[in-house]
Amino acid sequence: MEYRKLHIWKESFQIAVIVHRLFVSCKDFGFKDQISRSSVSVPSNIAEGEERETRKESVRFLYYAKGSCGELVTQLLLAKEFGYIGQGEADELVVRANLVSRKIASLIKF
Repeated sequence: MEYRKLHIWKESFQIAVIVHRLFVSCKDFGFKDQISRSSVSVPSNIAEGEERETRKESVRFLYYAKGSCGELVTQLLLAKEFGYIGQGEADELVVRANLVSRKIASLIKF
């Protein structure tokens, strides 16, 4: 499982864990489900792509992961506006998710 050695997988995995912990008691179940799924989708798609046999397949799943990063950032910004998380938590996670997205873009171009 070489994907577990990738910094972007480790970072996106940690973001998903943090998001889960932040929203575990959230009563807005639809929003909680959506933000949880987008955060989990990033490391999951990185892992799935790296397990594929071809570069083309790997890149396809990296694009999915990158799209999920955008979705996650949007949901984090909404969570801040809805009052579900604080400004500091939102800002930190948005910065981290944007960094993961840029690193995924670099892997796609590699």
